[in-house]
This record gives sequence, C-alpha cells and structure tokens, in this order.
Amino acid sequence: MKDVVSDHSDAMARAAVLAEALPYIQEFAGTTVVVKYGGHAMDDPQLADLFAQDVVLLRHVGINPVVVHGGGPHPRVDARRTARLRR
Repeated sequence: MKDVVSDHSDAMARAAVLAEALPYIQEFAGTTVVVKYGGHAMDDPQLADLFAQDVVLLRHVGINPVVVHGGGPHPRVDARRTARLRR
C-alpha cells in the first residue's frame, strides 16, 4: 500500500509542477532560449544528468534550448594557465 501512496504523491507533485509550468511552455513554445551551464553543475555527475534531462524536456515541449558554457572552474584554470604562459 505504501508504494501506491508514494506513486500517487509523486504523480500529484509532477502534475502540480506541470500545471505551474504550462503557461510558460505555451508562451515559449517555438522559441529559442539560451541556457547557461556551468559552475558546480559541471562537476557533479548527478546535477549534470538532471540538467541534460531538463534540456531534453525543453525540446519535447517545443522549446529550442541553446546551451552555453557559463564559466565554472574550467575556464578560470585555462585562463590562469594562459596568463602564466604569456609572462
């Protein structure tokens, strides 16, 4: 019985999120949006997976995401390395 209650709660939570998102999905369907990806999300495999799922969801609802690198530690390390090489 606990699994049924849990499944029902999960379904209700998802329905609530979709109901809240529906006006935005309708407004932005057919448009291109820029999504910044960087920071800790790049270093955490679980966050990276969730980010990828969100990008796929955007495509499925008709929104065209363009993912741009938003910084994080990787460019800073490269910039420091480049600065040292120029000295």
